[in-house]
Amino acid sequence: MKFSVSLLSSVLLATTALSAPHTKNAGLSRRLQRRARTIRDSGNRAKDSSTKTEASQAASSSSSSIEYSENWSGLAYTSPPSGETFNAVSGKFTVPTPSIPSGVDSTDGEYSASAWVGIDGNTYSTAILQTGVDFTVSTSGEVSYDAWYEWYPDYAYDFDLTISAGDVIAMYVNATTTTSGSATIENLTTGKTVTKSLTSTSALGGENAEWIVEDFEEGDSLIAFADFGNVTFTECVASTSSSSEGVTDAQVMDIENSDDEVLTSVTLISDSSFEMHGWPGQSIVNTYSR
Repeated sequence: MKFSVSLLSSVLLATTALSAPHTKNAGLSRRLQRRARTIRDSGNRAKDSSTKTEASQAASSSSSSIEYSENWSGLAYTSPPSGETFNAVSGKFTVPTPSIPSGVDSTDGEYSASAWVGIDGNTYSTAILQTGVDFTVSTSGEVSYDAWYEWYPDYAYDFDLTISAGDVIAMYVNATTTTSGSATIENLTTGKTVTKSLTSTSALGGENAEWIVEDFEEGDSLIAFADFGNVTFTECVASTSSSSEGVTDAQVMDIENSDDEVLTSVTLISDSSFEMHGWPGQSIVNTYSR
């Protein structure tokens, strides 16, 4: 997806007005520069993973069915219960302190990852309703967090929400119709909640429900993936109009890089929680049931 310089400039100006910055000066400048990520293809970049090295197989998830992706790791439903559609997804996690992974070239400027919940974007790629939190660490050691929402293919926008390491965050997306809904993030530690009602001309299909840690795109390439230690994901629920699903039957997704190395491993803990483990020397995501 290509945009002209003039259009990108317009996007940056528009998001200055529409986004709600929650830090000053350098943080605001960084976010405006990173708004390039809002014109990314937000969907899953699935890979053909018919061949794996022995080491890669050892790092992959303890599941007989694994989907490999360049940018998504976690659990996702590829279809809803028969005759139904997903209309809500929720989950919690504990905010980590990101760091630059050991053993990598630390000249990339910033290392980031994003934890989010969403509806669609996997097998149904026309639209995604999602909300989450980006974690970023710069080569100077500055750590920052951005809470955001998005109804792709529209742009992503920041919430005005202060987030710190160790905060417990609850995320919710709700589709009231295929073209209207809301995104909500609650900081359970500070007691602050932000929500945004949304409409879109790109209709949701309600086919997919996701709990994802993403190596998101900035411009035309994936951002340098941060090492963020331990992250707690719990209370994962995907709802239809008549039922609620946990994660037991969801599709396992692992990130595999361009060298065919599997960087993550997913282990189910319960029907509402799961673990993601990172490849040695790369980003590490551990999600533990409490």
